[in-house]
Amino acid sequence: MTEMHPVTARVTRRIIERSRAARSDYLRRMDAARDAGVARAKLSCANWAHAFAGQTVADKLTMMGGKAPNLGIVTAYNDMLSAHQPFETFPTVIRAAARELGATAQVAGGVPAMCDGVTQGRPGMELSLFSRDVIAMSTGVALTHDAFDAALCLGVCDKIVPGLFMGALAFGHLPVGVAPAGPMPSGIPNAEKARVRAEYAQGKVDRQTLLESEVASYHSPGTCTFYGTANSNQMMMEIAGLHLPSTAFVHPETGLREALTAASARRAIELARAGEGRMADVIDEKAVVNMIVALLATGGSTNHAIHLVAMARSAGVLIDWTDMDELSSVTPLLARVYPNGTADVNAFQAAGGVAFVTRALALAGYIHSDVRTVAGEGIYHYFREPVMQDGQLVWVDGVTETLDPDILRPASEPFDREGGLRLVQGNLGRAVIKVSAVKPEHRIVEAPAIVFETQEAFLEAFKAGELERDFVAVMRFQGPRANGMPELHSLSPGLSVLQDRGFKVALVTDGRMSGASGKTPAAIHVSPEALAGGPLARVRDGDLIRLNAETGELSVTPQDGDFDSRPLATPGKVQAWGLGRELFGVFRTAVGSAEEGASVCFTADYGQGQEDHVETNVVDHTVDA
Repeated sequence: MTEMHPVTARVTRRIIERSRAARSDYLRRMDAARDAGVARAKLSCANWAHAFAGQTVADKLTMMGGKAPNLGIVTAYNDMLSAHQPFETFPTVIRAAARELGATAQVAGGVPAMCDGVTQGRPGMELSLFSRDVIAMSTGVALTHDAFDAALCLGVCDKIVPGLFMGALAFGHLPVGVAPAGPMPSGIPNAEKARVRAEYAQGKVDRQTLLESEVASYHSPGTCTFYGTANSNQMMMEIAGLHLPSTAFVHPETGLREALTAASARRAIELARAGEGRMADVIDEKAVVNMIVALLATGGSTNHAIHLVAMARSAGVLIDWTDMDELSSVTPLLARVYPNGTADVNAFQAAGGVAFVTRALALAGYIHSDVRTVAGEGIYHYFREPVMQDGQLVWVDGVTETLDPDILRPASEPFDREGGLRLVQGNLGRAVIKVSAVKPEHRIVEAPAIVFETQEAFLEAFKAGELERDFVAVMRFQGPRANGMPELHSLSPGLSVLQDRGFKVALVTDGRMSGASGKTPAAIHVSPEALAGGPLARVRDGDLIRLNAETGELSVTPQDGDFDSRPLATPGKVQAWGLGRELFGVFRTAVGSAEEGASVCFTADYGQGQEDHVETNVVDHTVDA
């Protein structure tokens, strides 16, 4: 067995110790559910008859026998999300695969699946993060019928996979798999799309030109091809052992994709019959560390600094940003995929894909190899990739050497000696910054603050030419309690343009940025948020902000007076209604902080046993770790 990297080993031990009580309680509950026996056997005749009244005659006869496994499908299908449109036909494929094994499968329920690409810059984005917890709850509602021996979750995109993951862990006594739909074929290059967006922001091209560019980029069923939150989800589901190996980036509507979907169903049923592979055992502290490292090694989405905390907590595993920062300090950056490079996920897959990354990380000791997966014991299953041979699905060894060193590299020759995520902290609180796409010369910014409370105010100032100078945009009252913590992707083109003009600019916010954002330094998810009394509420125009991603500093020097004695600013008029926002008032009241996962799904004792956050925990990235 490969010797673990000492930092990976140390962080894992700390997480295990911190999580001891929460993890033990979770496993106790899952053991009790398992020991209660097969779910459908506990249903009365009337209950069970209701459960399969709408099935075919053949399936009814199978289910009346009471011995065949019944697979519950939780689907995020809709045909508004290109990534989820292919799921329309998946249940038919899954039912047929189940019947081949003398089992049955049913759609247990659907979950909402909103598209961040549609809601960017719109009021609906204020529901985006909260939708993750709604999805988790909806998954719980679907599976609470207690009529299933295993579950298969169909989801790809940003909040959907974390929500399915969280909800399914409440049923972790069952085997649970995740079946993706795959990316769309490549459209126009991502760099070209970014160029047109920047020109539109400057008024150099019209809206029709922008629309034609966007249509050429987002053009068919499948996941968007940049490496944002959705494709980061897919990487993590692979490394966590919930996908079958190397299924993430196979295109939809192909024979291979359909074969993989059927195989996922068959595997879930096989595990149920064998009494193996329950999700509670697959997702443990080591699996969570592997997910973090895979995210870091590929320059994945900053949204997972929030999602991973909530996902892990659902399994009784307690992590924080210090853990992520320490792992990032030693995790080699193995991939350059847009926005951290010019290639898309299709090129990444062609260069070696997930199998190459998994092999490289495992053999170098950055991830744990002794894990359970739906494919079997050990991470080595994920060194393989699927192919069709003579009409049959088989797995073969993935490539051992990169096929394109501009996209993928081995651990011995990485693009960077560390991962793309860093913790910054100081008298403005704690935040994260993604540096994998930020050039070194832009990673330290010290400039006067310009305070904004809405994206619209920033865009008005930009269009009026009022931002032609060095500054740090402080965008506050964008946290989960304030307005649901929307992504602030509308800021990216303007900040990018100003940086390209030679100004030193940065963003500091208690909100989120899109997984597609990249080259401008942004300290995001600042905790505590302004509405909860966080220091951002004391910042005034002209205060000197220092953001140093190299040393992990996020601080303010006030232009006058004592910073801590200043009164807290209050947000201007907040519109908490319209487009469904009024339905989520209780979420804004009950939600936890960003570093706690920004969730309403956990009780007040969420952080019990977590270490205090002290400034000495931050890793200085200017020296070798």
